[in-house]
Amino acid sequence: MIFANPSAAPELACDECGCRWFDRRNNACYECGAPVPPAQVAAFERALQEHRRALEQAHLARA
Repeated sequence: MIFANPSAAPELACDECGCRWFDRRNNACYECGAPVPPAQVAAFERALQEHRRALEQAHLARA
């Protein structure tokens, strides 16, 4: 699950238990051990890229 934190940045949470802590070496949730599917990782990467673009646009608009 992807959600926006209070500063509007995307964060990835476990679909099984909602935990936001992941073991990146094993690509699994620390809390329950559920694997993070590759499609979820790809969606999170896209959300990060969109967030970066939005930040850049906001910065350019202020300049």
